[in-house]
Amino acid sequence: MSGFEIWLIAIGLAMDCFAVSIASGILLKRVWWRPMLVMAFFFGFFQALMPLIGWACANTFSHLIEDIDHWIAFAILAFLGGRMVHESFKEEKCRHEYDPTNLRVVTMLAIATSIDALAIGVSFAFLGMKDMATILPPVSVIGFVSFALSLVGLGLGIRFGCGIARRLKPDLLGGVILILIGIKILIEHLIQHYG
Repeated sequence: MSGFEIWLIAIGLAMDCFAVSIASGILLKRVWWRPMLVMAFFFGFFQALMPLIGWACANTFSHLIEDIDHWIAFAILAFLGGRMVHESFKEEKCRHEYDPTNLRVVTMLAIATSIDALAIGVSFAFLGMKDMATILPPVSVIGFVSFALSLVGLGLGIRFGCGIARRLKPDLLGGVILILIGIKILIEHLIQHYG
């Protein structure tokens, strides 16, 4: 998997954080650096931790399914991407009532937005990332991108309010990215195997 693909996966995963951060920025109404940095840190941390956990679990048995690992990676990416695309078309209220300055709330939001990253970690194990040296760079990129996009989302929510989330459609963009990467992985593996 190339560095460019890792960055695209990181952006795709971070779209959930980005969307929740926009909603949180709307609730904050003004720049509060401490809660904004805490939220961005927690989002980045959990987005990096979950793929590491998924990778560690799947890495122990990935050798048992080597013949179909590319299909599993494709299915995971296509499912997550498809779900994100589907969610992007749901009509949702702009304002969600929660306290974005409450640490418990922020922790729950960070965990909820990072569940998809757990599955990405599983797909990393199936794509041949076998040791810690190969998994740490993508995990670091995912954490960094999630942190950065969370700060950007908070700023956009504070500055532009509800309209920005509807115009940007972050879930649609993230979903399409994950689906395209899944298709690319499958095609490359099939060409390598049968070509």
